[in-house]
Parts: sequence; structure tokens; C-alpha cells
Amino acid sequence: MTTTASAADGSWLGGLVDALVGLMDVIGPYGAGLGVAAENLFPPIPSEAILPLAGLAASRGSFALWEAILWTTVGSIVGALALYGIGAWIGLERLRRIADKLPLVKVDDVDKTVDWFHRHGGAAVFFGRFIPIFRSLISIPAGVARMPVWRFVLLTGLGSLIWNTIFVLVGWFLGEQWHIVEQYMDVAQNVVIAVVALAIVWFVVVRVRSLRADKRRQQ
Repeated sequence: MTTTASAADGSWLGGLVDALVGLMDVIGPYGAGLGVAAENLFPPIPSEAILPLAGLAASRGSFALWEAILWTTVGSIVGALALYGIGAWIGLERLRRIADKLPLVKVDDVDKTVDWFHRHGGAAVFFGRFIPIFRSLISIPAGVARMPVWRFVLLTGLGSLIWNTIFVLVGWFLGEQWHIVEQYMDVAQNVVIAVVALAIVWFVVVRVRSLRADKRRQQ
């Protein structure tokens, strides 16, 4: 199988996608699973490129459609568990100590975030699988909050199964034209990045104003 649009731009990321997709030629659907696991660990790798190519390979008879869906979902779970493990290793107390040393960040911010995750973490993990970038990063706070592993795996698996099935089928049905959908997903990812950047700016502005107000009250 040969790669198409996304890897043809000559960029380092395109070359990395080429290498990951090349695994499908060598070890079949397991290569697709490894590629998706790598995408979870390194969000700049676009699953919107790997998954349709797995579907394209399945449509050409390289392996069965169900194998593409199964092993890409397994890869999603494995990658997510690795990030969950990082979050669990960091732990709440270590995260509090880190927050205490960071400018503009309060220990209370960590506690509030973890409390929120205890209340809404299930929905965040499940629906986070449909949001570019967040589908990887959401695994870390799940580990920090020590969400039960069985629940994390179940929610991650269900969300990943839906997401992966959609994009594998895109490759299956669209064939060489799969990259049309990737263009729209690039727009969606840029929107997410812009929203996150605005949220960070908003947080900084509000926190700086709050600190200045506190200083004026103390004078």
C-alpha cells in the first residue's frame, strides 16, 4: 500500500506518518494499531490520516475491515493507558507541589480541577475521544484523579471504537479520496487549538487582575 496526500508534503510529520503507515505493509492491522497508539502518545500525529489509510488497506484486501477497527481500537486503549499511567505517577500531591511553584497557578486550582473530574470525568473521557488533541490529553487527569482503571478502559474503548470505526469506514468507502475528510478535520483541530489558546489568555488575564486586586487590598 502506498500513502497519499498527507505524507506527500515532505514534512517531518508527513515522513512520520509514512513510517507508521508503512507498518501496515509489514505487519498488517497490528501496524495500524501501533500507529494509533503512537498518535495517542504524540498528538501531532493525525489519527485522521492513519485511520482512513487502515480502511483503505482493508478495502484492498490487505486485511479484514473488522481487523482494522479492532486493532486501531486496541491501539487507542494502549496509548491512553500509557498516558493514564503518567498521570497516576505524577499523582495529586506531586501536582499540588508543582502548582505551588508555578506563577499565576494556585494549589486550589488543582483541587478544583480534580473535584470537577471526579464529578464529570466519565463524560470527559468518553466524549474527549471525539475531540482532536483532547482525546490524548484527557487520559492524564484521569490518571491523576485515579479513575478506576476498568472504567477508564471501558469509556476509552467505547469512545475510540466509535471514532475509529467512522474514520476507518471513511477510508474503506472513499478509497484514494479519503484525504478530503482530513482537510476538514485539520480545520476542526485548528479551532480546538484556538479555543484552548483563548482560554489560556483568559485565565492569565483574570488571574493577573485578581492578584493585583489582592495587593491593593493588602496596602
